[in-house]
Amino acid sequence: MSELTLAEATENIYTSLRNDNAELDVHVAALKAAMAREGVKEAVFEPGKLAQNNRQGRKLMQSYFRKKGVTVVFAE
Repeated sequence: MSELTLAEATENIYTSLRNDNAELDVHVAALKAAMAREGVKEAVFEPGKLAQNNRQGRKLMQSYFRKKGVTVVFAE
């Protein structure tokens, strides 16, 4: 399997979230690897693309990703 770009890994996260978190752990690991390759410290997500775009959903996502070693921020 080829290495994903940060944009591809992020898009896979959106897809996973829309598909009831299918293979989310695999996609988070790929995102973390892409971030390390590209020297990025924070993963930026667009709230409008999230399956559950409310405060509770965003905080839950941040908490879950933090446990996996990924810092999540949301675009304005």
